Amino acid sequence: MKLQDWKKLQNGSDIRGVALEGIKGENINLSPEVATILAKSFVIWLERKNIGKKLTVAIGTDSRISGPSLKNAFILGLTEMGVDVFDFGIASTPAMFMCTLNDNLNLAGAVMLTASHLPFNRNGMKFFTKTGGFDKTEVSDLLEIATKHAFHNSKKQGSHTEIDFISDYSAFLVKTIRKGVKDTDDYNEPLRGLKIIVDAGNGSGGFFADKVLIPLGADISGSQFLDPDGTFPNHVPNPEDPAAMASICDAVKREKADLGIIFDTDVDRSAVVDEYGNPINRNELIALISTVILEEHPGSIIVTDSITSEGLKWFIEKELGGIHHRFKRGYKNVINESIRLNKEGKDSWLAIETSGHAALKENYFLDDGAYLVAKLLIKMAQLKKENITLRKLIEKLPVSKESEEFRLELKFEDFLKYGDKIITELTKIAESKSGWIIEKPNYEGLRVNCTKEEGWFLIRMSLHDPVMPLNIESNLEGGVQKIASEIRQVLNKFDKIDLHCLPE
Repeated sequence: MKLQDWKKLQNGSDIRGVALEGIKGENINLSPEVATILAKSFVIWLERKNIGKKLTVAIGTDSRISGPSLKNAFILGLTEMGVDVFDFGIASTPAMFMCTLNDNLNLAGAVMLTASHLPFNRNGMKFFTKTGGFDKTEVSDLLEIATKHAFHNSKKQGSHTEIDFISDYSAFLVKTIRKGVKDTDDYNEPLRGLKIIVDAGNGSGGFFADKVLIPLGADISGSQFLDPDGTFPNHVPNPEDPAAMASICDAVKREKADLGIIFDTDVDRSAVVDEYGNPINRNELIALISTVILEEHPGSIIVTDSITSEGLKWFIEKELGGIHHRFKRGYKNVINESIRLNKEGKDSWLAIETSGHAALKENYFLDDGAYLVAKLLIKMAQLKKENITLRKLIEKLPVSKESEEFRLELKFEDFLKYGDKIITELTKIAESKSGWIIEKPNYEGLRVNCTKEEGWFLIRMSLHDPVMPLNIESNLEGGVQKIASEIRQVLNKFDKIDLHCLPE
């Protein structure tokens, strides 16, 4: 593979590629052979950080059907270079980071084979050390090593040991919830009397029902799609997917449950459903966990991505007394921004994206869907004694009457430069247009408050694709269409942007 081919495997701070045939036009570029080379590259990278030390690495997978072959190939690369391997089998991404902090395991690093919610033919890798997950630069460095093939097989092959680490991780969550609830009447089973539905979407999150909720006394009957199945036969394991969310909402209603929980494939994202079968995700999920965090840490800065609503900002700042810091899209961006603020002496205990990635300062700023749910379960159990539900906590959150996202495709080779040109032109017009007020400070794209429609819009570049997402909200009926129509009039002069989804 050439350097540019290796670079195509980079997806921000992850590796992602096509691992199986089955979708027309998508050729395999993440094969077992490539996995072996990436494993050896990881060893080289680790050796540079751990000079003279014997290396041990842990590996886990989500439920994807390409997982076993890629895992075996990755293990081969590690052991050929003398590295001892702990094989965790089906695991979660957060667990793979947490294992690096386990002193008994004494790991140099860990890798999770996952492509999150992407289709069945995709797979990928997330790399961890004790300092956290790889960032973009570190992934680039890894791929640079892969292109050189300068590997040294060891005379003594490393060992391969299977470990049930997900049980250890589950025990950590159980302990966290028991300690958090502090139920003097029933310390061991603080969730007794609560019926909780889990939907793992046949990803790797099914453990949460059996290994976390049952030991805490919850009734999990009616939980669905807990068994790992990489063909995802029921729905995509993705809290943002409408079909997936409809499925868990229907299950909560059908089973008359107190709460529904849905995870993505590798459990770094989650969302919940209230007792009426109504989803609590996106802005509502941010508002809900913010009530918990700001009760524990009054005045904390809550860092979110760029597309959060004005209603959420009001709720965090005016209702809860916190500070809302709206930053950029990308879970790594919000996490790194929260870490930066803390280093400056500004308390920030939560970094969260509308996609469901939530990272808490108390949990190593790890985006962990299971830990997010654990925090909400603690609060739910405490409120139960007062006959109050989680939904009650966010009843004052303003919700826009209309909200929509349009994805505008750019048909230009240098799409980033073209997108910047569009934003520059739109900014000039917004500065003088009646009823349009540019939001400041703003860290991504162009965000404009539209006073006539009692709404706002944000246009920005996609993190990875030749697409400009356009988010619009309005508190007036027909307001989104009116704002979109005005934006279209401005963008009509650009012939390399597809505007067919916008109203005339």
